[in-house]
Amino acid sequence: MAKQRRPSKPVKDNEKPVSSPNIEDRPTARASQSGPPAPQAPVRRSTYVEAVSVYERGLEALQRHDYHAATELFETVLKQFPEEKELHERVRLYLNICQRQTSRREPEPQTIEERLFASTLAINGGRYDEALSQLHLVRDEDPDNDHALYMLAVAHAQRGELVEAVAHLMRAIAVNPENRSLARHDPDLEPLRADESFRSALEALRLPRAERRRSVRSPSRR
Repeated sequence: MAKQRRPSKPVKDNEKPVSSPNIEDRPTARASQSGPPAPQAPVRRSTYVEAVSVYERGLEALQRHDYHAATELFETVLKQFPEEKELHERVRLYLNICQRQTSRREPEPQTIEERLFASTLAINGGRYDEALSQLHLVRDEDPDNDHALYMLAVAHAQRGELVEAVAHLMRAIAVNPENRSLARHDPDLEPLRADESFRSALEALRLPRAERRRSVRSPSRR
C-alpha cells in the first residue's frame, strides 16, 4: 500500500514565507576586516632642507669646539626658520651647551705663538675685533712678524677697511716676499682685488733682504 504524503502546512495570509539566506547577501570577510586608510607621509616644507643644512653646520662647529660659530648657526635656525619647530628643541639644547662653554673664562694668550693661534681661530670664526686685539699685541712685541702682519691685512680686509689692509699687506710682503704669491690666491683678500694699491703691491719688484728690512725699520722723515 503506497504511503500518502503529508500535506504541507498552510501559510497564513499575514505570515511571510521564510526563505533560506542567500550567500551573496552575507558581508564578505574582506569588507568586515578592512580598516581605515593608511595615513599619508607628511609633506616637507621647502625650507626644511636648508634649515637642516644650517643645523648640521652648527653641529660640526660644536664638534670643533668653535662655540661662537656654533651659536651663530643655531641662532640662525631659530630666527630664519621659525616654522621648523621640530628642530628648535634640539637647537635650544645645543645652544645651552655653547653658552655654558663660552661663559667659562679661558686663559688669556701670553706668548706670540698663543696669540697667533688665538687670532687664527678668531678670524676663522668671523670675530675680527678679537683677532685684531691679539695681532696688535704681537705687532707691538715683534714689528717684523710677517705672519701677524699678513693676518692683520686679512682681518682688515674682511671688515672692509681696505686702506689698513693694503698697508699691512705691503709690510708683510716687504718682510717676507713669499707673502706676495700667497696673497695672489688668498680668497680672504678678495675685497682688495679692485684696489690699485693692492695690485701694485703684488707686482712690485722684490728688494734685497737687507734693503727690505731697512725700509721697514727706518723711521719716516718728517
